[in-house]
Amino acid sequence: MRALVIGASGGIGAALAARLADGGAAVTGVSRRADGLDVTDEASIARVFSRLEGEFDLVLCATGGLQIGAHGPEKTLKALQLPGLAAQFALNAAGPALVLKHALPLMPRDRRAVFAALSARVGSIGDNRAGGWYGYRAAKAALNQLIHSAAIEVARSNPQAVIVSLHPGTVTTPLTEKYLGRHPAVSAETSADNLLRVISGLAPEDSGRFYDWAGKEIPW
Repeated sequence: MRALVIGASGGIGAALAARLADGGAAVTGVSRRADGLDVTDEASIARVFSRLEGEFDLVLCATGGLQIGAHGPEKTLKALQLPGLAAQFALNAAGPALVLKHALPLMPRDRRAVFAALSARVGSIGDNRAGGWYGYRAAKAALNQLIHSAAIEVARSNPQAVIVSLHPGTVTTPLTEKYLGRHPAVSAETSADNLLRVISGLAPEDSGRFYDWAGKEIPW
């Protein structure tokens, strides 16, 4: 199997790349740090992807962020600012969707191929009981809609494709450390194991859906 990991220098991305390689996959990892890939800049995505040679049976988009520059998760409506909302949407919704746009030509059409983007349970409208975190929640909800719509389109040309959003659980990384609070968290390595286990069990009929780290479907 050939796998492509976007965001391979991050906590979860690096763990996914390592676990895939340990399992015998031929792994290509790209990141902002190593390759100058900025998912909020489509020209950057196109430039990096133009240097890649497919086909990739698995494409994992492990990018995203809670804190973007000075913009952290908002606790109240009073904290909402347009720059923060725009930054969240660019990184956590538009970015993975543009990655999918440029990854599709590198994925096979004659067999099962999986594209998975890391979403978050807080992006579920049906599961939202706490409120807050407006920009991050809205961006992840938008990502889920983009993934769902793309899965419908891609199925017309590649009925064996699997395109999904995945919730990795609460993962201990430098990017999430200050937001963990009392939430139980797992290591990036454990999260990677869980996610790859879910991916291995996905079939084309699961495309366009939203799953957590245990393989349970999350409501939109």
